[in-house]
Amino acid sequence: MPPHHCYFLAMHISFAVFADGANLSQEGKLNVLGVFDALQVGGFPAIHPRTHFVLRLKGSVEDTGAHTLTFRWMSPGDEELWSSDGELNVAPGPNPAFEMDLPIIAVIDLPLNSAGLYTMRVALDGDPTADVRLFVSGAQPVVMQPNAMVS
Repeated sequence: MPPHHCYFLAMHISFAVFADGANLSQEGKLNVLGVFDALQVGGFPAIHPRTHFVLRLKGSVEDTGAHTLTFRWMSPGDEELWSSDGELNVAPGPNPAFEMDLPIIAVIDLPLNSAGLYTMRVALDGDPTADVRLFVSGAQPVVMQPNAMVS
């Protein structure tokens, strides 16, 4: 029987998205609802409440141990509006021949100070690993034509 090989050298992000909701089922399945990459707000400054930022980390038995995960929310002008970091303690999976699946669900109130392209920067163990972009626009003003009928 040939030996099993790990195809990835280190823990990595399989995907990262903004969503309206996310949870883990009783079976451990990651459920993500309403993925988005753009939103519109009525004006600025604003807060987009209860945004679900969902990541799926993949790793091998060699990634067992403590890791640091950092999120930095950057404005269109590259100003840090919010940041958070935490420790992730990874236990060995039940079968070392398979990749470990590590879902992360962060529920965040996102501050928005202007229209434009925002970025959630993700670092794993201090190394930048993902930039997830979100385009934010403000409400478009309604222009009334003279003598226009309104219903």
